[in-house]
Amino acid sequence: MNVKMRVRLGDLLVQQGAITDEQLQQALTEQRKTGRKLGATVINMGLVSEQQLLTILSQHLNVPLIDIDHYRINQQAVKLLPEVQARRYRALVLDDKGESLLVGMSDPADLAAVDSLTELLPKPMELAVVSESQLFSAYDNFYRRTEDIASFAQELAEEYQQDQDFELLGGLENEQDTAVARLLQSIFEDAVQTKASDIHIEPDENALRIRQRVDGVLQENVIQEKNIASALVLRLKLMSGLDISEKRLPQDGRTHMRIKGHSVDIRVSTMPVQHGESVVMRLLDQSAGVLTLEQTGMPTAMLSRFRNLLHRPHGMILVTGPTGSGKTTTLYGALSELNKPESKIITVEDPVEYRLPRINQVQINNRIDLTFSHVLRTTLRQDPDIIMVGEMRDHETVEIGLRGALTGHLVLSTLHTNDAISSAIRLLDMGAPGYLVASALRAIVAQRLVRKICENCVIDDEPDADELFWLQHLDEKAATINFKKGRGCQKCNQTGYRGRVGVFELLEMTDAMMNALKQSDTVAFAEAAKRSIGYQPLSHVALTYAKMGITTLDEVLKLIEMVAEERRVPVATGQSENEADGAVDYGDV
Repeated sequence: MNVKMRVRLGDLLVQQGAITDEQLQQALTEQRKTGRKLGATVINMGLVSEQQLLTILSQHLNVPLIDIDHYRINQQAVKLLPEVQARRYRALVLDDKGESLLVGMSDPADLAAVDSLTELLPKPMELAVVSESQLFSAYDNFYRRTEDIASFAQELAEEYQQDQDFELLGGLENEQDTAVARLLQSIFEDAVQTKASDIHIEPDENALRIRQRVDGVLQENVIQEKNIASALVLRLKLMSGLDISEKRLPQDGRTHMRIKGHSVDIRVSTMPVQHGESVVMRLLDQSAGVLTLEQTGMPTAMLSRFRNLLHRPHGMILVTGPTGSGKTTTLYGALSELNKPESKIITVEDPVEYRLPRINQVQINNRIDLTFSHVLRTTLRQDPDIIMVGEMRDHETVEIGLRGALTGHLVLSTLHTNDAISSAIRLLDMGAPGYLVASALRAIVAQRLVRKICENCVIDDEPDADELFWLQHLDEKAATINFKKGRGCQKCNQTGYRGRVGVFELLEMTDAMMNALKQSDTVAFAEAAKRSIGYQPLSHVALTYAKMGITTLDEVLKLIEMVAEERRVPVATGQSENEADGAVDYGDV
């Protein structure tokens, strides 16, 4: 081993003049208290920066300094070092060079770690210096639980043959020692690690599919041991308080778990399908807390207008969009801002997703006739200042909510519609009188979620011919914009996207719109809405995000095509069924 490797990190930092002997002693004292590595300790104490430390190590040890985020890591080589050992020694196998392995370490001067890795790895090592923070991120990306899931599934299938009664699993006393419990634990850990919002367990004819929705897109893991599906469903039913004997009807339940330091609420929905029961679980990370309105991604100018609306004493504000568009997140952000000691807030939800202090949250239960309309009627007698209704589902709920907004209450709710303009029209379709909608409705927020470009692998994007065609209809100058996209890297799992951001449109009621609603004139209402000051359709806001390099042009066009399809606009011709006489105004799509 190189003689230089035998120099201790603390001595090296003193030799290089990065810290003094006195500071080294302080760092060693702090290290004994915390048990952390010396390198992390001196960085945490602010004695040296991480980059300064890495540069000193690289130069002194004559090893390369590698930026993991921009290095193409060999995923097969990573598996040569088990995750437990990788985390223990702060190391990662970056590449297999044939005769040797390139191994990145946050502290290559850690002699004991180097000696242990030499014994663990099948080939000689070439060392490199890497950032510890990048290492931890890489661990989460590369050490997925997919292999554990497959291994536990095989173990479960071997332990319980197909002709055995899986119901017996429910009576096992030591749940943690069973293969099914370990399998479920791996599934949940993998989902939390990838920040998945949903887990789908789907039995097929010849396999069991476990899919996770990450940033709105499903990622699939296929398990060949299809006979274990009933064991998984049974255990999930037990966990969420469902009837394990009922397999013919859908069921909904809820459970709570602590997974890798995260407090997670899990909404469980089962449904009978051709080859068994399908289970979908929505994961709600309570540890992350409720997002603020700023964190939703709403533009600053729009956020200011929305806040003004929230602080009005009465009226109805609707948040609209399809399932999974972030409506609940926006409403909870609004409730957090309104949650003051001087305000009485009551929510009627199905289900209650996040528990908020000081707010009276009511869970709907249709089996005992605890419906939205029933609870809402009682809510108005509870002297509330602010009411949040989870969803406007029927005529009765709509009318009670609108009348509540007219009698001195601020009413917040959601509606499953395509955009802000169609939401007010939908209320009329549900049987609400036009005069009532015009008098009570104050504003409508429509929203969607688009994927954000991975900042680690962003590159320029040249629009193709089809994209240029759309851009000409949206913005004549947009064709000259330098758009961006993600190339794909280990941080974004080679997708080019990481995280999502909300795209919003805000429609405030004007006199012209209210007059049109009173007459139930939907055409006049739509025209007045398009002419209103400050109104920008979803497509324009999404395109602005693409111009800023936040999302890709492809995501913008997907959003436009989705809205066009929802409005029954044939994308190829640009005409709706009701507008065969003339072209659609793409700026209003």
